[in-house]
Amino acid sequence: MQLPNTPREFQLWVDGQSVRSSEGDWIERESPGHGVPVTRVPAGTAADVDRAVAAARVAFEKGTWPWTMGSQRATVLTDVARRVRNASDELAYWETLESGKPISQSRAEVEWTAGLWEYAAALSRNLHGDSCNTLGEGTLAMTLRDPIGVVGLITPWNFPMLIISQKLPFALAAGCTCVIKPSEMTSATTLLLAEICAEAGVPGGVINVVTGYGDPVGRCIAEHDDIDMVSFTGSTAVGKAIARSAAGNLKKVSLELGGKNPLIVMDDADLDAAVDAGRLGAFFNMGECCNASSRILVQEGIADEFSRRMTAFAAELKVGDPLAEDSKLGAIINGTQEQKILSYIQAGKAAGTTVCMGGGKMATKTGRFLEVTVLDHVPADSSVAKEEVFGPVLSIIRFKTLDEAIAIANGTDYGLSAGVFTNDYNQAMKASRSLRAGTVWVNTWLEGHAELSFGGYQQSGLGRELGRKAVEEYTEEKSVLLSLGKRQPWW
Repeated sequence: MQLPNTPREFQLWVDGQSVRSSEGDWIERESPGHGVPVTRVPAGTAADVDRAVAAARVAFEKGTWPWTMGSQRATVLTDVARRVRNASDELAYWETLESGKPISQSRAEVEWTAGLWEYAAALSRNLHGDSCNTLGEGTLAMTLRDPIGVVGLITPWNFPMLIISQKLPFALAAGCTCVIKPSEMTSATTLLLAEICAEAGVPGGVINVVTGYGDPVGRCIAEHDDIDMVSFTGSTAVGKAIARSAAGNLKKVSLELGGKNPLIVMDDADLDAAVDAGRLGAFFNMGECCNASSRILVQEGIADEFSRRMTAFAAELKVGDPLAEDSKLGAIINGTQEQKILSYIQAGKAAGTTVCMGGGKMATKTGRFLEVTVLDHVPADSSVAKEEVFGPVLSIIRFKTLDEAIAIANGTDYGLSAGVFTNDYNQAMKASRSLRAGTVWVNTWLEGHAELSFGGYQQSGLGRELGRKAVEEYTEEKSVLLSLGKRQPWW
């Protein structure tokens, strides 16, 4: 694959068409794996957000989409999935250039994306309320599910296609209209997706995309009085700011935030399987993943052997050109993130950890690449063990008993996901019920399905995405009471 000769230029997407930003400023994105400019997107303004919200409001109040039959919405969403698959090569290419992830992973992400649109299509035909006929002879009642209105969707840079598709198709299935702000570092695939949706039959104004920085674009979306709900994925710190900004009109807020996810390995576990799952969880997407198994809790009796095997397994992973088919890890998203990761490694060293492998930058002519890093004997209360690193750094923490492991696992502000490897049914069930996390994996890691809800406890977020109730997140519930026959007077 060849790098583009010049950066590809995109515009905002408002009311069903590409439009220029009100001020004409640009954000140029440099490929983290190659060090060359690859895309240019508008630096959106508050005025651009107002224009997009106005288009979404008109489409909701006066357009056809909120009243379209569920079967018709399903047809459109299914066609989006088909078109996404047909555009897989193009979408994966731009995803890789902007994010630095390996091209093979980008292709897989496009396939997952298509599956989410298909699942949302099925749900659009099954959104319904309820009825109640036990309120007496003169009363019949029902509950209805109405689309909540105009929804702001704010997404991060680590899985641009996948995360917008954990939100947008479900909001559309409910009948909502949307204003989207992708990360300024990875905007291309979201803009391409908006075009695909239009080609599939989504009416103008239903989907609007305003690119730009968190301030002003993200802040304006969160504060906007004409937006009824905000769904945000990103860091816990920014999620808290979104929640504060949303208080102005008490809009509904859905937050999918950070994680510091523990994988517990008991001494009766299938060690090779646990090592492979831990390696996947820690280093997939360069560790830039909210579900990363960045801390692995290993029972003392097998800890030395686990550490040896993990170091050997991790050494097999090729870090290199994201466009190369055999690369397993690509480049780090930007210099700020790179320095943050390195600072956590240094803090780990200062805390007395053992560096089994890695720990620094790779010597390359271009791009930002970090060594795969395995730390052992990590103190459970150290910063590298308790805070989200978001990089290719795995911390091994040793424990004696399952109760101790559960206490360590629950001893952070997060609760997104967790896991346990054991062949003991009782230990597996105890851990599954005791771990304070939205997802618990048993003898696997990072396995996901659209049918299962996703979200976190504590400071890992509010609400749930995916699963059979995903569309309900974008609705209001209304009770309707019908009086039958002659009404009884007050007195």
